[in-house]
Amino acid sequence: MSEDHKPGDLSAEDIRTIYAEKPEEADEIVFGRVPDANRRGFLKNAGLATMAAMVGATIPFHRNMPAGLIPAAFAQDTGMDLMSAKKGLTVLNDRPVNAETPAHLLDDDITPYERMFVRMNGMVPQSALDAKAEGWTLTIDGEVKKPLTLTMDDLKKNFETVTYRLWVECGGNGRAFFQPGASGNQWTFGAVGCPEWTGVRLRDVLKAAGVKDSAVYTAHYGNDVHLSGDPAKVVISRGVPIKKAMEETNLIAWAMNGQPIPALHGFPLRLVIPGYPGSASHKYLQKITLRDKEHDGPKMTGYSYRLPAYPVAPGTEVPKSDMVVMEQMPVKSLVTFPETGVQVGVGKATEVRGQTWSGKGDVKSMHVSIDFGQTWQEAKLDKPANGFAWQRWRANVTLPQKGYYEVWARATDKDGHMQPASVPGWNPRGYGNNMMHRIAMFAA
Repeated sequence: MSEDHKPGDLSAEDIRTIYAEKPEEADEIVFGRVPDANRRGFLKNAGLATMAAMVGATIPFHRNMPAGLIPAAFAQDTGMDLMSAKKGLTVLNDRPVNAETPAHLLDDDITPYERMFVRMNGMVPQSALDAKAEGWTLTIDGEVKKPLTLTMDDLKKNFETVTYRLWVECGGNGRAFFQPGASGNQWTFGAVGCPEWTGVRLRDVLKAAGVKDSAVYTAHYGNDVHLSGDPAKVVISRGVPIKKAMEETNLIAWAMNGQPIPALHGFPLRLVIPGYPGSASHKYLQKITLRDKEHDGPKMTGYSYRLPAYPVAPGTEVPKSDMVVMEQMPVKSLVTFPETGVQVGVGKATEVRGQTWSGKGDVKSMHVSIDFGQTWQEAKLDKPANGFAWQRWRANVTLPQKGYYEVWARATDKDGHMQPASVPGWNPRGYGNNMMHRIAMFAA
């Protein structure tokens, strides 16, 4: 590990390594911190400023901090070590961990663990890292007639177990293409996947608690760890309207692809609420509270997962009061085969295929173009395995002469809404981009 670095340019993993290998020198190497004679306090203001910037807050009692003590914000594993089992993903951020999957690796009808994108808002809780579910409970409270506290065994014994293929997609998928740019992880097309989930229907559990007429929204809570390391801070708490929560395909899931849900994806229990942004599919689930108003937890207000209530010009400063919660995801599709840049023979029929999905449910039709959208060819579209499973599409294309071509893919939802060729509806945080995916092909 090189000691020649600028303040703040080390990752959390780097910091943990330095403190493990050189505990006596780590304070000065990482933060420029020189302890006093009592092995406490800062003698260099720059060191304090660096540490405060890296943990994301001031440190009121910094003078009491023992020398050689790694801040808990870095002592906690962010989950990067778990990424070694992922194959081919592009890491966008390591604190929190965020990684997307290249389109050509999403060709499976059931997305395997190693190709499932990762979206973390905080750090992976120790219980998930240890894969220990003993003593785990789920509380249902709020606007219910009979509050419940359920163990994992209660869920498995008292409710019907179901297995569905359900797609999950980050609300910011496609953010990288907004102009002017929007803040947040610069996802291109790969913040989506469709594993097979096993659990119980959310509505069955809510019905068992007795939903009051006053209930209008859910609020979800987990035990993931805030980036500050403060156990009192809630990382994220989103929810959905009761009408959405009562749909059949929403799950409280404990298994992904037939195995316990992996640590990066919410062990031991998570929500899967397809059709809505993935942030509604809460991981590390411990509590669902029914509320008599729209939920206002962390990342439910301001600009988080919210869109302007009316169309705005790119770059417009939209008042927070004019932002509304993002709900249904728009219709989308991917070309998953062949990989962009492939060479094919002139005049030879070549199969192209991919996946398509929509927040409204089944996709109505799928088309492809090889002439930059001037003409369109209908693709064969399979029915979904169940509601909110993505759908396989296939088409054979023939490139008429030598040269460069693009295959454009366009899905149409059941209400006739088609994917646009470019970014639709600019918004401050870059949500909901459903522009067409396209690949390059060379005819030789």
